[in-house]
Amino acid sequence: MITKDGPKLIEYNVRFGDPECQVLMMRLKTDLLPILLGCAEGTLDLVDAEWHSDPAITVVMAAKGYPGSYEKLTEIKGLVEAAADPDVEIFHAGTVVADEKLLSNGGRVLNITARAATVSQARAKAYAAIEKIDWPEGFYRKDIGWRAVEREQQG
Repeated sequence: MITKDGPKLIEYNVRFGDPECQVLMMRLKTDLLPILLGCAEGTLDLVDAEWHSDPAITVVMAAKGYPGSYEKLTEIKGLVEAAADPDVEIFHAGTVVADEKLLSNGGRVLNITARAATVSQARAKAYAAIEKIDWPEGFYRKDIGWRAVEREQQG
């Protein structure tokens, strides 16, 4: 939460399925497996995690009607084209494959994550990828990262 005194932490929740985690995964240079093994074996101090300095941003595509009632099992197309940029990753949060078709199966369905030299560029890449996704029953917010973009523009 942003207050007059700066950001305040309300909740620390970074599961692998969360957009907050997905931006971190886009910035992680190091293979995740040695980090996880280091955690499990108590040898994390021996693992050198490296990070991309570039910012990343995630835009959630949700089913129309979410968080209320929404239609499930609607077809989603265009993901191959949307993820063609190597700096874009599409994380599936609520999808299922049936009859060789990708279908929605939840409220928050896709998380489109992009990394670039600036927040503005990462945001533009994420939204450009979304424009290639053919899913009429889906929606997304168009204001993601606006504060960071505003700060970036102010220099």
